[in-house]
Amino acid sequence: MKNLIYVSGIKLYAFHGCLEEETKIGGHYVVNIKIETNFGNSADLDDLTKTIDYVTVNQLVESEMKIPSKLIEHVGKRIFTKIKAAFLSCTKLEVHIVKLSPPINGDVDSVSIVISDFE
Repeated sequence: MKNLIYVSGIKLYAFHGCLEEETKIGGHYVVNIKIETNFGNSADLDDLTKTIDYVTVNQLVESEMKIPSKLIEHVGKRIFTKIKAAFLSCTKLEVHIVKLSPPINGDVDSVSIVISDFE
């Protein structure tokens, strides 16, 4: 059986960007994680150790978002790699990073990237 777990709307303040001021001033980000796994056993047994721990997912995201990078693509790749390594039961993963109010020449709400091995 395949099941999905979402950890959505992880709100963070981080210091990513190619512009010097972005690394000094920082900005607001939202990260969404989608994980395919089989949590049938944990659902039957009511056992956290048999599923994906949301707390750990959130901690991994927060930890990687604290490391400044020029590109959110780079941060997304790091998050993807860490979650895959932490949870062997993760069969598919999607990492979606949203940068709110990016400092680009225009009225833009956000820019975002998605790294996924879902079809």
